[in-house]
Amino acid sequence: MGTVFMMIKDLQKRIRETKHFDGALITSPENRFYFTDFASSDGFLLVSADRAVFITDGRYIEAAQNAVTSCEVVLQASVGTQLADIFAEMGVSKVAVETERISVAEFAKYSDFLKPADLIPDPLLDGIIRTLRMVKTPQEIKKIKAAQRIAEAAFDHILGFITPGKTEKEIALELDFYMLSHGAQALSFETIAVSGKKSSMPHGVPDGNIVQNGDFITMDFGAVVDGYHSDMTRTVAVGAVSERQKEVYNTVLRAQEAVLAALKPGLSCREADRIARDVITQASYGEYFTHSTGHGVGVEIHEFPNLSPRAESILEIGNVITNEPGIYLPGAFGVRIEDMALITSDGCENLAQCPKELIIL
Repeated sequence: MGTVFMMIKDLQKRIRETKHFDGALITSPENRFYFTDFASSDGFLLVSADRAVFITDGRYIEAAQNAVTSCEVVLQASVGTQLADIFAEMGVSKVAVETERISVAEFAKYSDFLKPADLIPDPLLDGIIRTLRMVKTPQEIKKIKAAQRIAEAAFDHILGFITPGKTEKEIALELDFYMLSHGAQALSFETIAVSGKKSSMPHGVPDGNIVQNGDFITMDFGAVVDGYHSDMTRTVAVGAVSERQKEVYNTVLRAQEAVLAALKPGLSCREADRIARDVITQASYGEYFTHSTGHGVGVEIHEFPNLSPRAESILEIGNVITNEPGIYLPGAFGVRIEDMALITSDGCENLAQCPKELIIL
């Protein structure tokens, strides 16, 4: 029995358990993919307590019929009547939608399409799907690991590519080309490669800035395999580093390793964030740690749970999260070190196998 089939079954179980609605209309590409394992730019997934139907247009219908095993596949005709007809066949009268992923205009349109069924603007469906997606199956973990291996190979490659005189853009493009030519289906996001003073920008954009001796270079990148993302960051130095650069780097490394040592089921995401923040604050750099410690990774590069000061989630077995503290000194330099970790029954498995000690090229 396929993984996505069980994901549909889990959603149907939640629909049976709630009194808020008796059907779900899933329109977002990410959630359609999660429940069907089929990527498309168009389509609708209709789910009731005991039936699921995937509707897609003529561009995808043959491929979907060959690939989708978790539900029925139907050719899209007149959506204005098709959605209402299928939900009527299902006996559904209250249809939940992904309130976090549709616009007001779309909600109004689907409300009209689905009459006489009621469209329910209840965030409960978002929460149900979020909860399901937070816990990765063994098959999902396998895909994430495969994506991570490609990113790590790209990192090994780039260490031999970086020299003074190269530009940030050249480094980013080399990482991209390596990943795409070594098995990546796509890039997880626009690759970050920033050097020198620009490394103080957590999400700086690579440009023609030229790498020089004494620079830190922060590279944040990832690959996609079978729809699942990886995410890693390494900061390396060129030529030589100052004592302050070493101090900042080692502070970030201590914070990152402290979180890694603490990760386990039952740990609050807020506490995980605090562990990293305490190490950096005690070293007098607290004000320069300007983002959250981590986030979930899977079908999307940013998923729940989040490791942040405001997080409410508790870590559980099967979560895949990033661990990426950083220190950013405006006008000087910045350091970020990022691994992905899988929460296991007795702690965590670090999915990254690259070295983290300071590398000076």
